[in-house]
Amino acid sequence: MGYIKGYDPETLRELVDKIECAQRLVEIESQRSLPALLERVWLLKVLDQLDDALKLSDESVRVARMAGTRKDVLRARVLHATILQYRGAYAAAEQELATCASEAEGQGWASIAAFAYQHHGKNAYDAGDFDEARTSLKQALFLRREAGAADAELEVALLAIEAAEKRRTGQLVGS
Repeated sequence: MGYIKGYDPETLRELVDKIECAQRLVEIESQRSLPALLERVWLLKVLDQLDDALKLSDESVRVARMAGTRKDVLRARVLHATILQYRGAYAAAEQELATCASEAEGQGWASIAAFAYQHHGKNAYDAGDFDEARTSLKQALFLRREAGAADAELEVALLAIEAAEKRRTGQLVGS
């Protein structure tokens, strides 16, 4: 998504132009395709409209199960888990993300597994488990490399690993 302007080095969360995101949300509000539903969920999440994001996320998982591929279901479930994470339900998000990562890896879908591990690491980071965050983020980096990810994606993963390492060792992030 072209709305991400960077990542906060303290929280690892996406930095976005909220006005641009709100405008896009209005643009696609009536669309019912699975990609549009997933985009709407993400937009609601970054706009901190978590109750609406959770409801729509539940719907997107149902739609993916009824009309999508297994990959679509995994993507929808990972996004759903990130809503749980943002709401502070770290244990539920951890379980869902670990399951998604394992299933994607088992199918040989490196990019989806990397997506799940990246969010698994971010969830652990938010929960204060910096060892687990570092482990998951490193696995995401490995899988992104395996999938031939662009340098920019690898850089994001490396910065997240560095932030988790600094937190793990008690250093201040950004220093």
